[in-house]
Amino acid sequence: MSSAKRIAHRSPEWLKSSVIYQIFLRAFTPEGTLKSAQKKLEWLENLGIDIVYLCPICLQDDDMRQEYWSKRQIASGLNNPKNPYRIKDYFKIDPEYGTEQDLRDFVEEAHKRKIKILLDMVYLHCGPSAIFLKDNPDFVKRDENGRLITGEWNFPHLNFESRELRRYLIRNMEFWVKEFSIDGFRCDAAEHTPLDFWEEARKSFEKYKPDTILFSEGGRPEDQDYAFDLNYSYLYYNAGNAILNKESAIKIREAWEYVNQKFASGARFARFLDNHDIAHDKSETGRIEAEWGFKSVNAAFAMIFAMDGVPYIYNGQEITDRTKHNIYAKMPIDWTKAETREAKERFKLCQELIKLRHTEKALTKGSLQWIENNKPDKIISFIRHHQGKEILILINFDNKQNQVVVDSQGNAIHFILNSGITNEGFSCGNSLIFNLEPFSYCFAELTR
Repeated sequence: MSSAKRIAHRSPEWLKSSVIYQIFLRAFTPEGTLKSAQKKLEWLENLGIDIVYLCPICLQDDDMRQEYWSKRQIASGLNNPKNPYRIKDYFKIDPEYGTEQDLRDFVEEAHKRKIKILLDMVYLHCGPSAIFLKDNPDFVKRDENGRLITGEWNFPHLNFESRELRRYLIRNMEFWVKEFSIDGFRCDAAEHTPLDFWEEARKSFEKYKPDTILFSEGGRPEDQDYAFDLNYSYLYYNAGNAILNKESAIKIREAWEYVNQKFASGARFARFLDNHDIAHDKSETGRIEAEWGFKSVNAAFAMIFAMDGVPYIYNGQEITDRTKHNIYAKMPIDWTKAETREAKERFKLCQELIKLRHTEKALTKGSLQWIENNKPDKIISFIRHHQGKEILILINFDNKQNQVVVDSQGNAIHFILNSGITNEGFSCGNSLIFNLEPFSYCFAELTR
């Protein structure tokens, strides 16, 4: 069946206008616990966050056999067997993060502040000492001699041919929803696990909490036909990373067009610049703030908030965090830097962008139309349409000033958000002329 005839799974309306904030507990606070993170929920509420996604909090495997460690876990030199993505017990919270009561308190406080909570579930693999292996050896893949089959990260792969394993994992998800009022799940490496398993999980939730969100880390085009509400968008991230490293801005449009051809109509994507994996991989270069620069990251934030999809902020990006992150150690955000000029400017920008997502329906419910400009290698230009309202988006990914001619049917503009763009009026026909400062951006309402 062609993509044009497929319609994405219908998700709760609130998801479309939401903004996600990812918390990796080891980096989010010096203590690295749920209790300490709970104290920062007021901060996130003031920022305007709607959804907090927590990295895995389940009991981590402490097996010291390095043949079952990932390459980067060994390369870290920390000799720490406890990897948040190598689970020993899916039904227990790791004492490193707190207790069951701590999670209940965290979720209750978040809900009071109208923030929903997603837990990160790791169902592709487990630890070699997972508690279910003694009674259920068939829960993992094994070779003809009964030895564990491991995957890319050297962890034992779960065996989805086992019906009992599937029931076990779905009971696990139900446990977190029913016992702790969790609002949904970020599903690690979801595209590498069978789609029909996630469809079974969706059917289970529909019986008692139909608005449970499933967020897929992966780009499988069929994900949102039924099972998932949201997918990662690494293709967009890679394109954004490329243009901020001096490649053509056309890559963003090409990525958007490619994905929209593959996925069902109405599919939703998380728009991000950083996450725990990227932060870890860039730890030697000092994160994207050091690599890209303050102004270029601001321009990239404007892009991910202007596009269709769900914007996603990672641990401390709202204060230009440059802390070197390592997922095997506590390397916390330096929250004292929140008082610097750049941090205050970034926080204010994030607040303004989130407010626009909450108030301008064209940005959340509207269609996206790419429009031509005379400098497509440097400038992104598109319009968001909704019920007669049109918002023009211009973003300059060049470190130089540019004069740009944009194709448009509008007769005038009203700037809603502007970081350094001036409108010079009309050229021939209905084109508009703009002067753009380096790494500037604008959201402008078009009137006829």
